[in-house]
Amino acid sequence: MIEQALVFTGEREVSIREAEVSGPGENEVTVDSHLSGISSGTELLIYRDQAPSGITADASLETLDGDLSYPLQYGYALVGSVVDAGRGVDDAWIDREVIAFHPHQTRFTATTDCLTPLPPDLERRAGALFPSAETATNFLLDGAPRVGERVVVFGAGVIGLCTTRLLAEFPLDSLVVVEPRASRRELARGFGADVALPPEDVGTAFESVGDEYASADLVYELSGRPETLNDAIDVVGYDGRVVVGSWYGAKQSPLRLGGSFHRDRIDIISSQVSTIDPTLRGRWSKDRRTRAAFDTLRKIDHDALITDVVPFERAGEAYERLDGTTEGTLQVLLSYS
Repeated sequence: MIEQALVFTGEREVSIREAEVSGPGENEVTVDSHLSGISSGTELLIYRDQAPSGITADASLETLDGDLSYPLQYGYALVGSVVDAGRGVDDAWIDREVIAFHPHQTRFTATTDCLTPLPPDLERRAGALFPSAETATNFLLDGAPRVGERVVVFGAGVIGLCTTRLLAEFPLDSLVVVEPRASRRELARGFGADVALPPEDVGTAFESVGDEYASADLVYELSGRPETLNDAIDVVGYDGRVVVGSWYGAKQSPLRLGGSFHRDRIDIISSQVSTIDPTLRGRWSKDRRTRAAFDTLRKIDHDALITDVVPFERAGEAYERLDGTTEGTLQVLLSYS
């Protein structure tokens, strides 16, 4: 059967191409797509030709096992319904709504191991946000916020806001979000930030604290801008932690490590959702994290994050909106019906 797939063909170029989809094989199902979310992080790096082409897209996912060179299919936030099942698959999968870490495509086959059933209390739009909720959940596992800490989040995009919403559940001393756009700072306050500041005012975040610990204990760098990592290091205090959730791709910026970084024993922690911190694997599996991520998803205001729904056949417009950093645009979904 001939279906339609979105393909990145060059810098700031995407096209809809035909894709041959055969019937489901053993332990496989066929999925009809309803919605898929566009990542404003990795996907925009690919769209802008800022992703290193020599690395694997994601070795932990069967559907993303190639590298990042053009032409390529990419995407990992798709919601669809199972319409057919191959040999060895329980009939209960038929008509089940699922989340798939699969590139943007109208119909596809996959093994059931690659699919996550969408809980019946969550709508499809929420399902398209699941990877963001899972990523935010992983950030908190890696950062391990503690009672009474001062926490700063750089970046109030979809991931930053999801992370802010989770952090707001903790008994922190203060939660500060740093974001250049006024509309996103307002959203951050609605998601639980005590204070939301433009980057030029980050130095004032803890001015009212009248003790020797007038700095952040934990900082999340989620802006996607490598130069912001310097600001994160500057605002964290002695023995503080900086969790880097941004993937910068091929973008580079000088890192200032000659100041407080060395003597203040600052930890810089790389956090990426494909794996779980080795120190947690004795009690945390990906299944357990999935359940926690669904709980995260239930706490999030989906409608506040989803700002645009674009027909799949006009996908080029969706990427142009994200690339142009249109004011008010956050999560863009592609619709297949």
